Amino acid sequence: MAETSHQAFDPLATGGRFRRLWAKGTVYALLAFFALLYLSPLVIIFMNSFRPLEEIVREGFISVPNALSWRYWAEAWSTFCLGGSCEGVSRYFSNTLMMTIPATILSTAFGVVNGYALSKWRFRYDAWVFGLITLGVFLPAQMTLLPWAFVLGKIGLSNTIGGLVLVHTIQGISFTTLFCRNYFLSVPDDLIKAARIDGAGFWRIFRRIMLPLSPPILIVCVIWQFTGIWNEFLFGTVFTSGANQPITAAIVAFSGSGTGERHYNVEAASVIFAALPPLFVYVIGGKYFVRGLTSGAVK
Repeated sequence: MAETSHQAFDPLATGGRFRRLWAKGTVYALLAFFALLYLSPLVIIFMNSFRPLEEIVREGFISVPNALSWRYWAEAWSTFCLGGSCEGVSRYFSNTLMMTIPATILSTAFGVVNGYALSKWRFRYDAWVFGLITLGVFLPAQMTLLPWAFVLGKIGLSNTIGGLVLVHTIQGISFTTLFCRNYFLSVPDDLIKAARIDGAGFWRIFRRIMLPLSPPILIVCVIWQFTGIWNEFLFGTVFTSGANQPITAAIVAFSGSGTGERHYNVEAASVIFAALPPLFVYVIGGKYFVRGLTSGAVK
């Protein structure tokens, strides 16, 4: 009995549990601190989108709202003046949707086909082709501005949403090809050989075998491309102007009523509108994105 009691109240075991709890608590506290530090700009912008301008000017940006009003959100969406137009951010939000959705779909589709061909259908100089395609991953976007300006001018797509779709589709193929090719390398070659022995060709194998195995990498490519294209600023600023700009380029051109007054509350609401779609995609698909990456996308 004495021995059992001694084991139940072993100070060494109790000290070990205490150290483990202390270490775990410290880790969680540090993670919470850095998460709050990282999210603080978004929280400040969100709070200021509900505050009257007079209150912001009087009390500063970092302050809890005394009253909440959605009026500034409505103004930011439909009547606020920016970029020489008083239509709010709704037009530019639509422009970004019309640019991002087709560019995401097209770049992902091309990347899946390229990744499949480069991983399972060997041909002469296939390694060189793969290297040239993925070279775009390492080239700074600034290096492509002049070539793209020349191409868009020649084909009549300057200052158009279609031109931005073309640019983002081609630019994105490098990333989607890299992801898909690395993912498809994990598919057994014997599976492809068996299908070819049974008479299946390139597209039949792609439809019947590779596509059913592709949802993890498709989710990775869609999330990567959607968030990257939506948040992109350089191409939208250089290749479009006025009413054809995406929302990230347009919100830089905030203007008051012509008096130079800054409507910080309306501007904050406009920034939140610009940030909501990629934030929504990340919240909904974040776990699938990580799952796809760990399934071979970055092998």
